[in-house]
Amino acid sequence: MAKITKEEFISSLKEMTLLEVKELVDAMKEEFGVDPSAVAVSAAPSATVEEGPSTLTVVLKNAGAAKINVIKIIREVTGLGLKEAKDIADAGGNVKENIPAEEANELKARLEEAGAEIELK
Repeated sequence: MAKITKEEFISSLKEMTLLEVKELVDAMKEEFGVDPSAVAVSAAPSATVEEGPSTLTVVLKNAGAAKINVIKIIREVTGLGLKEAKDIADAGGNVKENIPAEEANELKARLEEAGAEIELK
């Protein structure tokens, strides 16, 4: 029997019905004594734990003593007007929502450098 590539195997799976895939899984259990779905399920949580959330929300808890600098950064990153940025600096709240984790960490560092207290959710 000729060896098939991973791509060929996946392509074959795409053409199968759910019942055919279930029968294939059952045959793999019988042949190899391993439940392939259990292996995939047990591997998935460890991958998500290592990576963490992919998007975060930057929440301003306290603008600190240098509120003007915090307002400038909020206006720069959000495009909000002066009043809206000042309202966030005064009352706290979400600065940016559902942004990539790397961008959220950079924004957090900038705001903390300006004296703000920040939380990532």
